[in-house]
Amino acid sequence: MDVGTIEAGQVVWVNSERMSGIPCFTGTRVPVQALLDHIEAGQTLGEFLEGFPTVTREQAVAFLELAKDQLVRCVSC
Repeated sequence: MDVGTIEAGQVVWVNSERMSGIPCFTGTRVPVQALLDHIEAGQTLGEFLEGFPTVTREQAVAFLELAKDQLVRCVSC
């Protein structure tokens, strides 16, 4: 997955019939909030991936890149 050309829909999906519409990593039932919670708790990306093997490293990194890009855009506004 080339992070430079990634779109949110390739990394995150929302389906009102799954996980009550909570944003999850595409193709999984893992909420993206779980990654943020792990990082906030001081855990590494590797530890997160060990706990959620259905999420790929590429998905996690792409999500973090997208979140960073959105934050930078909002701060620049």
